[in-house]
Amino acid sequence: MVAEKTLHFTGKNKDLGQLSTAIVQQLQSEGYKTQMKNAPIGTIVQAQKAGILRDIITADRAFTIVVAGQPNDFTVHIGIGKWVQNLAVTAAEAILLTWLFLAVDVPEMLWTTHVENGIANEITQLVG
Repeated sequence: MVAEKTLHFTGKNKDLGQLSTAIVQQLQSEGYKTQMKNAPIGTIVQAQKAGILRDIITADRAFTIVVAGQPNDFTVHIGIGKWVQNLAVTAAEAILLTWLFLAVDVPEMLWTTHVENGIANEITQLVG
């Protein structure tokens, strides 16, 4: 199983809605298909790299990012999960409790970890 990457920020006074939107915009600029849903637990962002090979091999996998907390004390969780066709109408709790993070093969796990770390670095830069 791919480990979830967790980033914790304190004293940043960030608008978490704006941060989530900035994360989506950054991912879209890198060619990711994205969707975002506000939920009681925080904001859920899904990002999936588009492409023919990706569609053939792992069409249902995506990075799932959860931004939760308060402007001066928040956490960003990043992991690999199942792409939900319509995140806007899916119960966020069901996503998080059932299949947020999936097992993947070792080569894919190494690539996923590499990309996950890149996304984590970009989020850290967005937070400032």
